[in-house]
Amino acid sequence: MENNKKEKLSFVIPCYRSEQTIESVAKEINDTVLSDGRYEYEMICVNDSSPDDTISVLNRMAEKDERITVVDLARNFGQHAAIMAGFNYVTGDIVVVMDDDGQTPPNEVFKIVDKLNEGYDMVSAKYPVKRESLFRRFGSWTSTVMGEILASKPKNVEINSYYAVRRFVVDEVIKYRNPYPNVQGLIFRVTRRITDTEINHRAREVGTSGYSITKLIALWMNSFTSFSEKPLRMASLLGVLSSACGFIFGIVIIIRKLLNPAVPLGYSSTMAVMLFMFGIVLLVLGLLGEYIGRMYICINNAPQFVVRDEKNAKKKTAASSENDGN
Repeated sequence: MENNKKEKLSFVIPCYRSEQTIESVAKEINDTVLSDGRYEYEMICVNDSSPDDTISVLNRMAEKDERITVVDLARNFGQHAAIMAGFNYVTGDIVVVMDDDGQTPPNEVFKIVDKLNEGYDMVSAKYPVKRESLFRRFGSWTSTVMGEILASKPKNVEINSYYAVRRFVVDEVIKYRNPYPNVQGLIFRVTRRITDTEINHRAREVGTSGYSITKLIALWMNSFTSFSEKPLRMASLLGVLSSACGFIFGIVIIIRKLLNPAVPLGYSSTMAVMLFMFGIVLLVLGLLGEYIGRMYICINNAPQFVVRDEKNAKKKTAASSENDGN
């Protein structure tokens, strides 16, 4: 007997300041999946302690549609922690992560899903034109470069916040229980079968990006310290180079003094060298402090996320049970 059971798509959507956009995003997901007809679907919407009325909108949506699961976090843990929380509730075969503001078009999701079915484990959206501010473009570019250097991101593959992964990848990713998660970095640990496909990037219709300079710096620090020891190696190399420069500069000063005793010892050059060397020392100490601080927080079992409430939860894994204290 032929098995006609459809595969299921799980949409994970971290929500922050999206009371005016999340309903239209959910409706577009519904219309797109139903018109295609090949898949069942569910939505896991994670409210990352949004200061507006997002949670009320989500709860109203969940009351009308049992395919929508709402996870309400106790405080703002950040986009990546919210995604990790959503991963703990997925029941589908393919997991799609997208934004809550409509800039990642739900009506093009099957460009990503069909590409995934060509034999990949992760497919990300690639935007020919990004409709965002120069500040956000700089942040995205910096994250891309850091991903290639520190997290071994495949080169020539664009990674954005709109992507699809296979279920086994998610099951491996949620085994990471520590704070400061970086979802893409965790995915790169699991698989190298990663590619991208072109998707149109919409202009933001309502509000502004939730990423401030402070949040971007925090995200970069997570990338620096959570998945690679390369920053420590670079710090060691920088220390060696600085010492070498100081040694060479000292030799030059001695030779100049021997060849021409009238040459005065330069106060300015001495201060410049001291400021440079102390700057390097403080930079390296700060980097070591970041590593040690995060190790301390992990040892003290700081939660990756804490769930305040949930609606229509179909599955709750041990990971999320530990994190919300139930």
